[in-house]
Amino acid sequence: MWKRLWLTWTIDKPAALGDLLWQVLVVDFAALLDRLTLRRIIALIPLVLVIAAYVHRIPVPPELMLVGDLFAYIDVFSMVFLIGLLTRMSTVLVVVKQAVDLARRLLQRVPGTLRRLDLRHRRAKDSTRRKHLGRATTDDDDGAVMPGLAWA
Repeated sequence: MWKRLWLTWTIDKPAALGDLLWQVLVVDFAALLDRLTLRRIIALIPLVLVIAAYVHRIPVPPELMLVGDLFAYIDVFSMVFLIGLLTRMSTVLVVVKQAVDLARRLLQRVPGTLRRLDLRHRRAKDSTRRKHLGRATTDDDDGAVMPGLAWA
C-alpha cells in the first residue's frame, strides 16, 4: 500500500500536473493566440488600465479613461467617423457636379457665340456702306445708254 501511494504521488500526480500545465500553458495558449485579433487586444486595453490603477492605487485621469472607452467602442467610433467622411465626400461630389454642369453649359454656348461673331463674313455687312462712301454714283467706263442711238 505504501509503495502504491508512493508511486501515485511521485510519478502519477506530477505527470498529471505536467500534462495539465502543458495543456493550459502551451496548447490552450496557442489556441488563444490563434483567435486573438487586433480588435480584441484594443478592447482589452481599458480593462488593463482599470486593473493597474486599482491594484497600484494610482488615480487614472479621465482623459485616459475616455481613450480606453474609445478603444472599447472603436466600432461605433469608426462608423461615426466613416459617416462623417461620407457626408463630406457627398458635399464635395455635389460641388464637383455643379462645376461640371457649369462648364458644360459654358461649352454649349461657345458655338452660338462664335456664330454671332461671324468673323468670316465681316465684309458682307459693310459692303453697301463702303460702296456709297468711297465711289461716285456715275461711272465713266460704262457705256451710255440712249434709245435709238448707236455708237461706232
